[in-house]
Amino acid sequence: MSDAFALFGLAPRFALERAALDAAFRAVQAQVHPDKFAHADAVTQRQAVERATEVNEAYQLLKRPVARGAYLLRQAGIEPFDPANTRMSSAFLMQQIEWREQLEAATDVGALEVLENSLSEAARAYEHRLTILIDQDADLVSATETLRELRFIEKLGEEIHAAFDAV
Repeated sequence: MSDAFALFGLAPRFALERAALDAAFRAVQAQVHPDKFAHADAVTQRQAVERATEVNEAYQLLKRPVARGAYLLRQAGIEPFDPANTRMSSAFLMQQIEWREQLEAATDVGALEVLENSLSEAARAYEHRLTILIDQDADLVSATETLRELRFIEKLGEEIHAAFDAV
């Protein structure tokens, strides 16, 4: 894949205005959509499909904070989810335990909503911290740990959504 940010004419930063990304995506997608090449030769049609796929993949990557953060760190030569590096702060590990206990104890929609709101608030705080660590301070070591923690929050959010379906 070519540079996902350059594809949309955006600066490579963690902070990203979703409206700007959406507008850039629509503009680029309109240029490369395979329907525009319906009457072209087979090679051009195949290239249009490949380009549209690349645009869609870049959009999906940039719109998700964890994926966007991982992409930026990988661009800087850091593998954020290296299995050999699972370091997280002790405060976060304690918070993890608390969230897990709340999820296990949640027996109704109300309890799940409270946990989901708490997790959403934490995710916003982590995204803000990543903006500072990556975009302002260029502290990629701390950003890597913070991104791993945000990834945990994202996965726990998925478990909460599954729990909603179960109650």
